[in-house]
Formats: sequence, structure tokens, C-alpha cells
Amino acid sequence: MDIARYYQSTDYISHSDTKKGLINRLYHLVRRYTLHTKRKLIERRTGIKKGTLLDIGAGSGAFMNHMRLEGWKVTGIEQDQQASANAKSLYDLTLHGLDGFFNLPAASFNAITMWHVLEHVHDLHEYIEQIKKLLAPAGKIFIAVPNYTSYDAGKYGKFWAAYDVPRHLYHFSPAAMAVLLESHGMKIDHIQPMWFDSFYVSLLSEKYRSGHPNLFRGVYNGLLSNSQAISNGRRASSIIYIIS
Repeated sequence: MDIARYYQSTDYISHSDTKKGLINRLYHLVRRYTLHTKRKLIERRTGIKKGTLLDIGAGSGAFMNHMRLEGWKVTGIEQDQQASANAKSLYDLTLHGLDGFFNLPAASFNAITMWHVLEHVHDLHEYIEQIKKLLAPAGKIFIAVPNYTSYDAGKYGKFWAAYDVPRHLYHFSPAAMAVLLESHGMKIDHIQPMWFDSFYVSLLSEKYRSGHPNLFRGVYNGLLSNSQAISNGRRASSIIYIIS
């Protein structure tokens, strides 16, 4: 199957950067805040305010651009040619393809990020080993993935938007993520819920279930999901795993 064609839709926001439609307009509003919080998380967990960062699956480059403006030396990997073209036109960023990922110098990055990317990769274990190889001593890896054991996943069942078939090839629980990383000699230092993802996923799930977005029900179910995650972060809709 040629999966690349499933990333070409203008509705696939991380690649197209589209602002069409209510959900995508809300996404852009929230992104301004989440870019800041991701940077602060990286600074806190790495212990440095400027360093070298590798963003795998950089999409249209918004996160890379934010980090570059804050003084980080950034490198990006993106397989999709249109997303790479968008990164160039929007932010003057030149992204590497997959060949570039496997030819980067070892132990060269203080932070490696994968924001909703690991669930897309075909050669899962090969990616994990390469990430481990590229991480500098005392560096940290930040992997964000949806959590199929979350409240909203159970609520929406087959309509849960984060299943995102056929683009998502893997689905992770916190327990499965720990097993995967331990098999490669790494460990989870900390988990961080992605609080806004429950709303975004619930709004999309409402659209898939009924054919149109229901703002009230999407927000309500997003709140219910987050209420579960407040007492147990392992129940969050999406989780950032901080890894060493």
C-alpha cells in the first residue's frame, strides 16, 4: 500500500498548516500556547536553555521555528515533500528526508522530539535504536503519542479520532511504551499529559461519529477525559514520555 497519499489531504493539519474549518482554527489558537509549553518542558528536563535539537516528523516546521527563535540549533526530519515545502515557504527551514535521519552524527543532540510521530513509523525498532544513537550524553527524548487506554478512547470506541487509520500504524499504552523502551535499554523518567489533545480528539471524534463537529459535546467529553487524567496521568488522551 502506498500510504503517502493518505497524508496529502488539506485536512491533515500538521502537514498542510490549514486554517480551514472550526477545529483547525481552534488548533492554531491553541498551538501558540503549546509551542511555549513544549519549549519550557524541554528546558526543564534537559536543564539547558539553548542546545541542539532534532525534531523527527517536523511537519510544516512550526515547532522547529519556535525553538530556533529561542536560540536552539535545530535539525528537522520530514518524509512528506509537501510538508517540507511548506516548512521552507513558511519559515525558511530546510528539512532532511529519511536518509538524512540515518546519516546524522551520533551523540549530537541534547533533545530529540517526536510529536505524534512514533505511531506513524514503519520500522519501529530501527527508529528507536537510531534515536538512542543520536542522543547526546545527558540528553532527553520527548515522545508524544495518543493513549488508547484514555477515557475518550473508551468513550468513542471505533470513532476515536486518534486511531487515525491507516496513518497510525501502532497504538500505545503507558505500559506498552515502557516495555518498548526497556527492550532498547532506555527508561521513562516522567510522563506529561497533553491537556488540549483531549478536546481536539473529542471534537474530531464527534465529527466522525455524527458527520459534523459538536462543539459542546466535544468540549464536555474532553473535560471528562482530563478529569480522569488529573488523578492519573496514565489516563490522559495523549501523553508526552520523557526518556533517557
